[in-house]
Amino acid sequence: MENRKKVAFYTLGCKLNFSETSTIARSFQDEGFDRVDFEDIADIYVINTCSVTENADKQFKQIVKKALKNNDKAFVAAVGCYAQLKPEELVAVDGVDLVLGATEKFKITDYINDLSKNDMGEVHSCEIEDADFYVGSYSIGDRTRAFLKVQDGCDYKCTYCTIPLARGISRSDTMDNVLKNAKEISEQGIKEIVLTGVNIGDYGKGEFGNKKHEHTFYELVQALDEVAGIERLRISSIEPNLLKNETIDFVSKSRTFVPHFHIPLQSGSNTILKKMKRRYLRELYKDRVAKIREVMPHACIGVDVIVGFPGETDELFLETYNFLNEMDISYLHVFTYSERDNTEAVMMEDVVPMNVRSKRSKMLRGLSVKKRRAFYESQLGTNRTVLFEGENKEGYIHGFTENYVKVKTPWNPELVNTLHDIHLTKIDEDGMVRMEFRNVPV
Repeated sequence: MENRKKVAFYTLGCKLNFSETSTIARSFQDEGFDRVDFEDIADIYVINTCSVTENADKQFKQIVKKALKNNDKAFVAAVGCYAQLKPEELVAVDGVDLVLGATEKFKITDYINDLSKNDMGEVHSCEIEDADFYVGSYSIGDRTRAFLKVQDGCDYKCTYCTIPLARGISRSDTMDNVLKNAKEISEQGIKEIVLTGVNIGDYGKGEFGNKKHEHTFYELVQALDEVAGIERLRISSIEPNLLKNETIDFVSKSRTFVPHFHIPLQSGSNTILKKMKRRYLRELYKDRVAKIREVMPHACIGVDVIVGFPGETDELFLETYNFLNEMDISYLHVFTYSERDNTEAVMMEDVVPMNVRSKRSKMLRGLSVKKRRAFYESQLGTNRTVLFEGENKEGYIHGFTENYVKVKTPWNPELVNTLHDIHLTKIDEDGMVRMEFRNVPV
């Protein structure tokens, strides 16, 4: 068995990428490879790239360097969104042997024959129109939660985004396959599944390789709620125009779906939303938050927002700031707008200077801290359920309640991957919440 080849993976970007890395890793294991940590010596290093932030581009070079430092004869392959968008840039990086685009990445083992280093890297990248078939995947990153991919690609034409260019049209897994994957996950003792996709509210589209719809996102949610053995289901991120009242009502009464929504806003100014070609205005967003609060007052609501989009004046930025400040939300993910080739926004006038972008970003990050603190304070004195994670961090174990409050208690290995009824008592100096156990494990 000594001569089994070793493969290591590095994933940049979103939860969807993590679920796809896991699926690619399983295909290597099926071919007789042993998976090792990226820090270890491996025969192949696979880097799953991201195109959403500027940093992801720069990080790639450093990661390649790191791989070759571990083993300078290793075979280095790049897959993922950046590999689809700019394969020539990646293959030009010293030491990269293979770059695979959107349709090829799941067949990576077919392209790796003799593992000898190439003088010149090879690129296999399809026209993105060919990315019209669906590969289901899920990741088991740690013992407590798994990311389950239900949908891929996007038909929206937001003016700042390259994802449709990197991942192709919107398409979905079949309902049967999603449920089969969910069962497989639950049989491994994992307590929480996070649903992921590029635009998961669009689920159903392309289920049969065409635009025909048999199922909707609402039906998917109903079916997953019935899967035995899953304790918790979390919807990762869903467009406000696709988050329907029926889904919100269902989650409020669901056995397994938790009261936590992450809803991209991107801007609180209708002027900017129109320039971004988002499919809603701020009034609809406000309505979604009000509906969630009506049926789940204790729900956690996270928001994505982009600052510094072309044409965002101080007044328009303040519209966003005030809109978010007044709304009953729980935290923000703040993205500083960064130019992307082949997008409409890159051609727009009234570019916001970088120093202004970073100042606005700082203001919204400060608002996020305030919002999270207020949300945590509103939860003190309530009884919740916590799922503990697997790491010992400075003598403490951390976990998340169903409504995404981060709690800590002194480290006890027996608590890992267990659910407990708890009472939230106070906020610690580090911003996490302290708790008391109410009884035996759930």
